[in-house]
Amino acid sequence: MIGHMPLPLPSPPADQGYSTSPAAVMRCTLWLGGRCSLDFHFTVHCSRGGGLRWQRLLPVPNVMGILGRRPVDCMVGPWGPWSKCSSLCGVGSKDRTRQVTVPPRNGGTPCPDLKQRRGCFGDSPVCDTAKEVAKILPDSYKRDFKDPWRRPHMLMKEKQPSYCVYFRLKQVGAACRLHFWSSHLLRERRVCVECQGDAVGSRSRCEGDGLQGARTFWTAASIAGCQGSWVQESLQETCMCPPLSLLFV
Repeated sequence: MIGHMPLPLPSPPADQGYSTSPAAVMRCTLWLGGRCSLDFHFTVHCSRGGGLRWQRLLPVPNVMGILGRRPVDCMVGPWGPWSKCSSLCGVGSKDRTRQVTVPPRNGGTPCPDLKQRRGCFGDSPVCDTAKEVAKILPDSYKRDFKDPWRRPHMLMKEKQPSYCVYFRLKQVGAACRLHFWSSHLLRERRVCVECQGDAVGSRSRCEGDGLQGARTFWTAASIAGCQGSWVQESLQETCMCPPLSLLFV
C-alpha cells in the first residue's frame, strides 16, 4: 500500500545539482507489512512541454536491504546414524545428531533439537566373560604342581606363564570378616589376583578374570558367604602378584 501527500518543504539548493524551478515536494510511504513502513521524499518538476521530470530530493533508503531483513527460519539436515551402545554388556544408551543447514535470522523460527538419545542393551560376545564369577583363594595355596603321569594337557598348563589382574573391590560380604586372610578384603582396596597355569580354563584364561572397567563378581572358594564385586583396572601378562595376594582357582 502506497500513500503520498505534499509537504511544505523548500526546494533543494541549486549548488547541489538540483533544479530550483517550481516543484511539488511529495512524500511516499511504502508499507512493508505490520507496523513497518518506509518514507522517502521526491520532487516533481513541470517542464514547459507539459511533461513531468522526477528528481530525488532526499536519498531513498535501500529498499531491498530492508526487505531482506525478513525472518529466516532455521533449517536442519537429516538425522545421522545411531552410535554404538555405550555399554558392551547390559543397559546403556546410543545417540544420533543432525546439523544446521540454515541458521535462523531476524527473529525466525529457532532450531529444533539437534541430538537424540535412546536406551539400548549391550550384548557383546565378551559379555559371557562379565557374567562369570571368579573363585579366589589366598596365595598361600600356591604350589608348584607337577603331573607325575606327564599328561600332555597338564604339561601345557605347566608351561603356560602366569598373568596378573588388578581389581578394585566394590562390595565385600560380612562373612569375609570371619577369617584371617579374607578380613583383608575391604571396599575400595586394590588387590592383585594371579592366574596360574593350573587354573586356566578352556579359553586359555582364568574364569572370572573380568573386563576392564566393568563390575564383575567374585567368591571365596573356602569361605561360605564371603563374596562380592570388583572392577578390573588392569591386566598384565607374564606376571606374578606380590606376596599376600590372591589366586584364581
